[in-house]
Amino acid sequence: MTAQAKPDRYVSFCNIHCDQDADELVTLLNTELSNGSGRALWQDYFAGKKQQQMKLEQDNLLFIGTQVNVLFEYFTEVGNDKAIELLEKIEEQCL
Repeated sequence: MTAQAKPDRYVSFCNIHCDQDADELVTLLNTELSNGSGRALWQDYFAGKKQQQMKLEQDNLLFIGTQVNVLFEYFTEVGNDKAIELLEKIEEQCL
């Protein structure tokens, strides 16, 4: 793969770090929630989803895959452009 080539999951998962990126996005989510960012509705929603994730023993990539639209809405509301960019990358390359 040349330096200019964009990773393509349909060709190879080489140079695609789905689990690492998912862990980073969840860290960004947890930081925003810990800081009280967004409406109280978000705090309750994600608290329930994180409990469900732990109960079902889901990894962060699966969690993100089931919450893409909600995560996009949340990060847009709180203005976290880094998280939105990372979410879009994960959606394009990993899901």
